[in-house]
Amino acid sequence: MRVLSGVQSSGRLHLGNYLGAMKQHIELQDEHECFFFVANYHSLTTVQDAEALRAYTRDVALDYLAFGLDPAKVCLFRQSDIPEVTELAWILSTVTGKGLLERATSYKDKIAKGITPSMGLFNYPLLMAADILIYRSDLVPVGEDQVQHVEMTRQMAGYFNNTVGCEVLKRPQAKLNEAMVVPGIDGQKMSKSYGNTIDLFDPPQQVRKCIMSIKTDSTPLEAPKNPGRCNVFALYKLMAGPDEVNALEERYRTGGMGYGEAKKMLADVVERVLGPARRRRESLAADPDYVEDVLTTSARKARAVAREVMADVRDACGIVTAKDTGC
Repeated sequence: MRVLSGVQSSGRLHLGNYLGAMKQHIELQDEHECFFFVANYHSLTTVQDAEALRAYTRDVALDYLAFGLDPAKVCLFRQSDIPEVTELAWILSTVTGKGLLERATSYKDKIAKGITPSMGLFNYPLLMAADILIYRSDLVPVGEDQVQHVEMTRQMAGYFNNTVGCEVLKRPQAKLNEAMVVPGIDGQKMSKSYGNTIDLFDPPQQVRKCIMSIKTDSTPLEAPKNPGRCNVFALYKLMAGPDEVNALEERYRTGGMGYGEAKKMLADVVERVLGPARRRRESLAADPDYVEDVLTTSARKARAVAREVMADVRDACGIVTAKDTGC
């Protein structure tokens, strides 16, 4: 089956990105045909500094490779290397009602948080649908907050197919990531826009400092604690092994342990995961030509698929190009 997912290059990636997406993506590379892209067009809704966007785009690729993504198994490419995506987004907009986009909960949530609305933000589901449909994807790994966008993608594919009278676009299925919600240091969902992240490749001492600042309640050290209501335990459960999780849960319920000790245990297991990846990333960053070659080579493969799909889309709706007329 073909798996498709993307990660925005709108800032440095954090633990929420790794646990909520990257970890599952890398595990899937041994099970399916995987297409993973750096969503730099999507990032334009928040990053409008050219130098920063170029750096963030390169950094996403470095981070994936550092955690073990194998370019011999996976297509890892830039969204902007596939111009057919934006062409398909426009065509989808001609068969999609405004009401569908207005129902997007992620758009409404951002507006409620005071983010200035742009047409790019409003049309985000159209571009995401094009990202998915242009490769005839079967599965789309997403967090719980993105399931609606996959359902909207299915609806848009249906609108187009019904309009042209044939099944041109494949309707994908959402695949829920294991870590559906990753808490930030303040207990909200970990997100750059909330300023509550633990960045992946900060120096170890900075990562530890961030972890020690995680918000907890005021339960006394000697009292039993509820692991199900603790942000520290929630992160530990996503990072540690089953036996370690069971042991810490028992200590929570027994009492006699403060949150500070739990935070130190979390910091240790986080460094156990991030340390080797940090060292690989430093080595990869010293060879920028290799990273660019990975992105370019993968883009050729991805674009070959996109061209075939786009040719079918144009034919179905009557769009003629110079190539079609022999000019």
